[in-house]
Amino acid sequence: MEAKAKTCAFTGHRPQRLPFGFDEADKRCTRIKQALWDQIVSSIDKDGVSRFISGMAQGVDTWAAEIVLALKEQHPSIHLECALPCDTQTRNRSDSEVQRYKGILEMADQVTYVQHEHTKDCYMKRDRYMVDHADMLIAVWNGTRSGTGYTVEYAQQKGVPVTVIDPGTARRWHLD
Repeated sequence: MEAKAKTCAFTGHRPQRLPFGFDEADKRCTRIKQALWDQIVSSIDKDGVSRFISGMAQGVDTWAAEIVLALKEQHPSIHLECALPCDTQTRNRSDSEVQRYKGILEMADQVTYVQHEHTKDCYMKRDRYMVDHADMLIAVWNGTRSGTGYTVEYAQQKGVPVTVIDPGTARRWHLD
């Protein structure tokens, strides 16, 4: 009998809550992306993760999805699922961000809509879906009460181990 694939989900702040905003060329952003890359590779090589779930929010979720897709060249057996809260997730994004989003969805192995209609709790439902289907969580989180903080707290309640990447320093640590 084949063992169940280990799954890792992502959560993190949107660009507006990060110290560099939307400037992905900022060295602080590149440090976070490198820390994400390193943690994803570690989860594949050391933890045996082969499935990843991105909620496809701007910022961290998008970067994590792009990293997983880039790593498929070296690790062809990894799988990317995009868990979408509703059909209108991109409604306030720029044209270039919508194209980026659509490009990721086209390359993903699976796209899951948690629901189709936008409701005030659809993002929370998406976050719960990801944690409920994950064996571990990678969070780019500054420790504040936020959607990311809610997801980290929910993972802890469910006993899902969390690796935190500090958005200010890119330092990594584990929450049990």
